[in-house]
Amino acid sequence: MQALKNPSNLQAVLLLLLAMICLQSSGSLAKVLFNEFPVLTVGAMRLMLSALILAVIFKAWQIDFKAIRWKAILGYGCALAGMNILFYSAINRLPLGIAVSFEFIGPLGVALYYAKQKYDFIWVGLAILGMILLFPFDQAAQSLDLVGIAYALGAGACWALYIVAGQKPSGISGNHTVCLGMFIGMFIMLPFLFFSPVLAKIATLPYFYYFIALAILASALPFSLEMIALRNMTPLSFGTLTSLEPAVAAMSGFIFLNEYLLWTQWLALLTIVSASVGCTITTQRARLAREQKQLEQ
Repeated sequence: MQALKNPSNLQAVLLLLLAMICLQSSGSLAKVLFNEFPVLTVGAMRLMLSALILAVIFKAWQIDFKAIRWKAILGYGCALAGMNILFYSAINRLPLGIAVSFEFIGPLGVALYYAKQKYDFIWVGLAILGMILLFPFDQAAQSLDLVGIAYALGAGACWALYIVAGQKPSGISGNHTVCLGMFIGMFIMLPFLFFSPVLAKIATLPYFYYFIALAILASALPFSLEMIALRNMTPLSFGTLTSLEPAVAAMSGFIFLNEYLLWTQWLALLTIVSASVGCTITTQRARLAREQKQLEQ
């Protein structure tokens, strides 16, 4: 237990990798549930159970509600709900790795927007090349669903808004911001749950256990592991490792769902990951340079 409270750098890296594996494995589990439940029902159950679990983990009863800046929290929660709805709609139509790759354009775009460095055109070029390579040019391969791509890009846009909204002062701790944002996302999604044609089936076994596992893998466990890992990781290390998510998602889809990608699409994943890693490194270096310059002045 002491090792988890104060992890070494290697342990922190392993914990973050485990968090990513949990998160992307939850996508595979969600796709399995799509065979029995509507996409939006699965998304609503994930947010509801995740909100309840995080409320316990982050001790939501300790929130100082008088200090809350609700405008920031509402924006954060709406972005979270939109990301959830659109991403699940995307993976219902696309292989998991490809959906995450298109979605990842959102946070990559935020990083590039704020970077403003001479290397930016390289990372933009790599990201564009990666998106082009994602399309199956092999005529024998099944074409990608354009609606699914639109959903994934929409999820990426919501992810970008989620990042921007999460950086705004909320008046409370980051953990409590996440918790309240999850509850707001849950309330947005509740109508899709209450009016679901298979509402009674949700509480039956083993499906209810699957939904609990989805909530734990998608939110509770990754958030908890990331919190522990961040105690002994630099922003550069965290950002670089997080950039591996499209590749982890592709491997999860391959292992659990038998989703096969063309070699060009694997190359696309590598290209997008490279663009994100490069952007993370140069952005971090630029930030450190600015801080050093300010100290010298």
